[in-house]
Amino acid sequence: MSRFFFNDRKQLVNDAIEGVIISSRFRNLTRLDIDPAIRVVVRNDWDKSKVAIISGGGSGHEPAHVGFVGKGMLTAAVCGDLFASPSVDAVLNAIVAVTGDRGCLLIVKNYTGDRLNFGLAAEKAKKHGLKVEMVIVGDDISLPDNKQPRGIAGTALVHKIAGYAAEKGRSLSDVKAIAQEACDSIASIGVAMQTCNLPGSDEEEGRIKGGHVELGLGIHGEPGASTVDTQNSKEIITALVKPLRKKTGKEAKLAVLVNNLGGVSSLEMALLTKELAHSALKDQLEYLIGPAPLVSALDMKGFSLSAIVLNDKFIKALQADVETAGWQPLVKLQGMPLQKHKVLSKSGQPKASENEAVKALVASVTKTLIDQESHLNALDAKVGDGDTGSTFAEGARDIAQLNDKGKLPLNDTAALLELVGERLATVMGGSSGVLMSIFFTAAGQKVSEKKPLPESLLFGLEQMKRYGGADLGDRTLIDALQPALEALQSKDLKAAAKAAAKGADDTAKMQKANAGRSSYVNSDSLDGVKDPGAVAVAEVFKNL
Repeated sequence: MSRFFFNDRKQLVNDAIEGVIISSRFRNLTRLDIDPAIRVVVRNDWDKSKVAIISGGGSGHEPAHVGFVGKGMLTAAVCGDLFASPSVDAVLNAIVAVTGDRGCLLIVKNYTGDRLNFGLAAEKAKKHGLKVEMVIVGDDISLPDNKQPRGIAGTALVHKIAGYAAEKGRSLSDVKAIAQEACDSIASIGVAMQTCNLPGSDEEEGRIKGGHVELGLGIHGEPGASTVDTQNSKEIITALVKPLRKKTGKEAKLAVLVNNLGGVSSLEMALLTKELAHSALKDQLEYLIGPAPLVSALDMKGFSLSAIVLNDKFIKALQADVETAGWQPLVKLQGMPLQKHKVLSKSGQPKASENEAVKALVASVTKTLIDQESHLNALDAKVGDGDTGSTFAEGARDIAQLNDKGKLPLNDTAALLELVGERLATVMGGSSGVLMSIFFTAAGQKVSEKKPLPESLLFGLEQMKRYGGADLGDRTLIDALQPALEALQSKDLKAAAKAAAKGADDTAKMQKANAGRSSYVNSDSLDGVKDPGAVAVAEVFKNL
């Protein structure tokens, strides 16, 4: 079964519409009370004194279309079932409800069902004496030879431009003209690595292979124009930008809508936006809209770019304020500002020195942690957030690089430990970096006071426990580190390695974690799984 939150498949769209209306911060939406099968959302502040703008189509593209209803954009949205065009009756009722003497413009995405149902409704409305015009948006350029290009995310730009003209009191013919001009100035193309899941349907498997993406995937999950063997963000942006430049021209000034198709994380969307800003479009790109979902496709793991060739009319229309939940403001593109700042560090860095035995020891520890990255991540994914291996490896790579370049004070144990502590606080993320920094820094301070290394390491452990709040038996790396360091007091590395291994093994039998990420996990998930931090400690001592 698909992974989808819903109660009754038949009531899903009605329930979602209610959720959108009651959460609207502008309190400007209402639903026509006609028939449950007729889903029309309109402005509750509408007085029919201006040209009405109506759009709609199948649901599943949220925030389109209800999210664009409000002052400055749509007057009404007609919602069909998931990915299904609304009925002729639904569209006709919407037209009649909001159309006054100034008339009405229908903005329709270029799909057969939408064209037919909106078109027939328009003709019926005309028989009632209403003035109705229609523009059809076909902005998808992924299939260049297609005589009927699909209407996708660029439709939102048409909503905005037509809505602005209507709000300014322009005539129906003028509103239609600028809407058509916008349609002719927009090009869109999308890409996805996973198609969408429909509620109540089995998940589709195997269509898009791992490591691949489909270019031109439709917003209803229709197969794309081609498959590309990469998931590299820069390469994908390059693949999308090329046809956009060909369509819009290489000199045109552009605004680009960066549209999340529903299943892409905010982190990835930010990265893709950065790549776009550095792409071949960088000299043409004047404004951004998004990144955000504007015309989504349920949970599709993909995104699209919609470029509009700018003129003064379009810029003014796109910049105008609206009272809608779904629209994103136009943002002037500029380079990332940087503020100069001097790194705070201790005065007088320790002088590098050589010691072959210590160099080999550092190399062994760092190599072990780097080699164990994937294994520790997989282990952590069972009991935490799956990043223990990467976190330790990141710190290890930094120290290994300094070691390889001869930049460590290898012949000064106190200075070495303190430098390692300082570097780990800088390069290791999360709580692990801080804890390891406390451990090495405190141990280094004790060594500088002429305390033996084993005793100093135990002192570092005590400080780590003090600030971190974990102790022996709490199912953390301490369960391997403490017995190892205690065994090390006799200067027996084999005994320390054995103690660390036993401590790591024991964590698999602990039914409850009292500290760290594992403390947030159900005890059933911990059964038989070793703590990844403890495993890391055991592996390090094993390879010393």
